[in-house]
Amino acid sequence: MKLTLIIAGLIILALGAAELALRFFFGFGKPPLYVADPQIGYRLAPNQRTKRFGNVLEINQYSMRGAAIAPKPETNTLRVLLLGDSIANGGWWTDQSEILSVQLQQQLVPLPLESYTAVEVLNASANSWGPRNELAYVAKFGTFEAQVLVLLLNTDDLFATAPTSVQVGRDRAYPQRYPPLALGEVLGRFIKSPPIPELEAVQQEGGDRVGVNLEAVRQLQQLADAADCRLILAMTPLLREVQPPGPRDYEITARQRVIQFAELAQIPYVDFLAAFQATPDPASLYRDHIHLSPQGYALVSETLSTAIARSLQTSDRPAPQLPDSLLDDPW
Repeated sequence: MKLTLIIAGLIILALGAAELALRFFFGFGKPPLYVADPQIGYRLAPNQRTKRFGNVLEINQYSMRGAAIAPKPETNTLRVLLLGDSIANGGWWTDQSEILSVQLQQQLVPLPLESYTAVEVLNASANSWGPRNELAYVAKFGTFEAQVLVLLLNTDDLFATAPTSVQVGRDRAYPQRYPPLALGEVLGRFIKSPPIPELEAVQQEGGDRVGVNLEAVRQLQQLADAADCRLILAMTPLLREVQPPGPRDYEITARQRVIQFAELAQIPYVDFLAAFQATPDPASLYRDHIHLSPQGYALVSETLSTAIARSLQTSDRPAPQLPDSLLDDPW
């Protein structure tokens, strides 16, 4: 009996030590939380701060990745609103000090930017957002009186489906609340999540997704124009697009539509495909097949800072009305 109690005590101590180690050294037990949103689909829960694998994640009152902000920028401050998915957000694998918006802000500070004496780059983003999520975010929260809005897409975003919140609290990648134990979160990673029929139905969305998403960009441009904010459209490629044999036929077609759309809408467009392909080691720009490495972020932030500076130097001009045929799939 005494031996049994000793063994039980040792097991409890071992489990307790494992729980503490998982919490304090790896950040398990406190994942970034999400909230369902009827317009946006989902967004990161506001006002949270956590640390995962040594990387700090801070989410402000507007579900942006970053510290709390004022609704309006201070006088003589250049405010840039960055919209995007996990590439813009950085995820748990990127520390707060290394996310794209921070790097972009650092790149902009030394540039001659008219009469601005300070720079502030906001980061409104979430994993797997597409243009329709990003449009809904701006429709709900506004542009925060930013002078420039940067919409950062990747190739897959051209085929993104409609916003939905069915995965929040049901898919372990979108938790609504903290798990009771860090051990439970770790063990849950070895258990296959049950399918979500409603999500599978959304993912089977038919029709011309590219056209629908370009329409969302057009509406985003209208919101930006109404707020006296300049829109810049940028797109990063997938890793397989920058290596032989290059983009697939349907991706080439979609990219051609984006180029034509941006030209007719007079939206400054930064396509990173050629720049990534020209890099001696394109794989070094990625941490996986889609997300960027520190080298990738450096290239993107440097290029976008130049595009922002150029946009601020461009004279104002009214946005043209695009023909509906441009948004319809002609192929």
